[in-house]
Amino acid sequence: MRTDRRPSSAAQGEPSDESLTEALRSGPFHLALRTAVRRRGLALHRIRHHLAEQGLQVSVTSLSYWQRGERVPARTESVQVVRALEHILDIAPGALVRLLEPAHGGATGTTRAARRYQELIGQDTAILNLLDQLDCPTEDRLHTVSQSEQVRLGPRRELWRREIQQLVRAHRGNVDRYVSIYEGDPGCDITRVRIDPQDNCRLGRVRSDQASSLLAVELVFDRPLSLGETQPFRYRITDGTGGECTEYTRGFRYPVGHYLLQVYFTPPNLPVRCYRFTRRSAHAPRHRVTQLPLNAYHSAHLTEQDSSPGIVGLAWEWD
Repeated sequence: MRTDRRPSSAAQGEPSDESLTEALRSGPFHLALRTAVRRRGLALHRIRHHLAEQGLQVSVTSLSYWQRGERVPARTESVQVVRALEHILDIAPGALVRLLEPAHGGATGTTRAARRYQELIGQDTAILNLLDQLDCPTEDRLHTVSQSEQVRLGPRRELWRREIQQLVRAHRGNVDRYVSIYEGDPGCDITRVRIDPQDNCRLGRVRSDQASSLLAVELVFDRPLSLGETQPFRYRITDGTGGECTEYTRGFRYPVGHYLLQVYFTPPNLPVRCYRFTRRSAHAPRHRVTQLPLNAYHSAHLTEQDSSPGIVGLAWEWD
């Protein structure tokens, strides 16, 4: 009888036991599945063969989609396949299935699979061209675990400064940088926008598109990350060159564990009302619109916990 021999970790660059433990603990599902597959050292066609021996039919394409985050197993039959995968991949029963539950960004009730870059931004060729200049594939190799942003508006109601603290996890190995896209408001002079790395990163290549008020920057880590490894970093963007600002949005291609956005206004220019919203994509209508209070510190904030891929934003109205 033929047996599947697992290649050595050193030869194949397989993830460590610690990486697998962390991926199974905190997810998301696609990262945990991919880490377990690589740790076991089985090709997808061999996994499909083992499943077929148990009377479970699934295509190699579906398995590939699952481990890339482009599909999430949601049907009862698919969950049965995931339970069988736990045995084939030699991990604890229930370790993968629990990541499909809503509290872990699973598929129950809503679609939580990764979104392609074009699904979020549409056919925005300016952004795609900047990413190409930085050799950055749209199917990137990092996803955000948590993120906190402070946005400050200046005395002319302009967007003056953004401070971002982020925790990312590698869902492919050997990644050593994060690419940030900044889009200025109408009237912005993108050549005067400044990027200042603050912690655990340094500035790499910078590319801009003056006509579209776009800036793409590399934030480079001190070393490449292994599959499943995390990296905290912090950076600041200073602008102040654009016109009146009326909203701030953030897009996520993958489910995110926690997001906090705080917007600070400069007296006496305070908005008459603030509200939060979500969008499926950059050009889609607003949904889940909820009014927010302005506190005594002249700021409003929103939080998202275990949110689905898409766009979340905070908007305001001036008098």
